[in-house]
Amino acid sequence: MKVVLFCGGLGMRMREGESSAPKPMAMIGDRPLLWHVMRYYAHFGHTEFILCLGHGAAAVKDYFLRYDETLSNDFTLTAGGQDLRLHSADITDWKITFIDTGLHATIGERLLRVRAHVQDEPVFLANYADTLTDAPMPELIERFRASNAVASMLVVPPVSSHHVVEMDDRGQVTAVRAIRELMQWENGGYFAMTPEIFDVLREGEEMVPEALARLVPQGRLLAQRYEGFWRAADTFKDRAELEHMYQRGECPWMLWDPQRRAAAVR
Repeated sequence: MKVVLFCGGLGMRMREGESSAPKPMAMIGDRPLLWHVMRYYAHFGHTEFILCLGHGAAAVKDYFLRYDETLSNDFTLTAGGQDLRLHSADITDWKITFIDTGLHATIGERLLRVRAHVQDEPVFLANYADTLTDAPMPELIERFRASNAVASMLVVPPVSSHHVVEMDDRGQVTAVRAIRELMQWENGGYFAMTPEIFDVLREGEEMVPEALARLVPQGRLLAQRYEGFWRAADTFKDRAELEHMYQRGECPWMLWDPQRRAAAVR
């Protein structure tokens, strides 16, 4: 199944100085965030990717053109360094299409500009390329296919560590609760769609909320609730937390790495 990845935004909250790299190229361990998202999909057999490029396109292209399998795989070196045998590989079976979708395009416009690559697919997947999860993708796809929806979105509880205060008219506090305890769900950035999505996309608009909102009156937008591991990398603090998890070897999103996955769930 094809996976459309939106990786051309400016990512202002993640930028440091005048860095030319887009947010999905922020490093988590030896690999960029984008790679971790792609590796997650590949774990479930989805290895055909369409990258919607914009800001920092050269950084994304250069990374894959110069890809070094030895950074994340064991290997044996013989003949004085002339012969290298990988014990495993990451991307040898991946097909990656790089499409320039504009420097200032919205997510909806980026999707419109790769329409030719997915319009003949019964179902395709899409992702912001800046969030990590261990959600069971096969179950999400099966549930989507069984519905009459044009699009589905993973929805997760709020991840803020802040608290909300409830009070009466006199200012007397009646409750203090974590935001996560509220009966609210936020867009988790993992989508499944049919080509009918292009009927509700418009130039100059965002996919969320404008385009998806048009599906709501039709009852054709499916929310897939997930309360397991999910993390965004919107800020440097978020990325630092993910990096810390990686260095501890506790990475619930790395389903392809049993050792790191096991350490995270112990």
